[in-house]
Amino acid sequence: MFFRRGRPKIPTFSERIDLLRQAGFATENLPDGRVKISKHGVAAIVGDEGKNQPAIEKAGVLVGSQIATLLSAGYQMFLETPDGKRIPATAEELKALHEFEEDVKEALGLESLYNTSLGTTTPKHMYDRVYKRDTGQQPKPWLTKNNRFVPPDTKESAHAYAQVPGDLEKGDGGV
Repeated sequence: MFFRRGRPKIPTFSERIDLLRQAGFATENLPDGRVKISKHGVAAIVGDEGKNQPAIEKAGVLVGSQIATLLSAGYQMFLETPDGKRIPATAEELKALHEFEEDVKEALGLESLYNTSLGTTTPKHMYDRVYKRDTGQQPKPWLTKNNRFVPPDTKESAHAYAQVPGDLEKGDGGV
């Protein structure tokens, strides 16, 4: 009488990699257990996140044998190689990278979120020249006590009365 739904079969990591091969991606096993996949000059490294859930760790355009990841400078997108070389990204490369990421997500059975479906996204930003902004190591001047602002002590400044609260309480008004 009671109908039970069958449990959905969750494919293993190796089965998902086989799905990528069937979708036309070239695969290369890396020594640490991750897999480098590539297609049409774009590549990514896919790792097993646990519980047979794959994760796209790094996706970018192939520059030689290296994967150049996307870097947003605000005014232009760049491709940054692991050795630090920056190359301006063209519209064709951005389109190919976006299509590649969508194809990989579809073949792996991952969710495609709305904001990433609109266009190419990047976790690295260099919008301004703030010191050490993207490293998380930026200085915090509010944690040091020697950076306190002390206003100048002038003859008729309001802070001179605020430093001595007793003078205002005497009723002279500070005048």
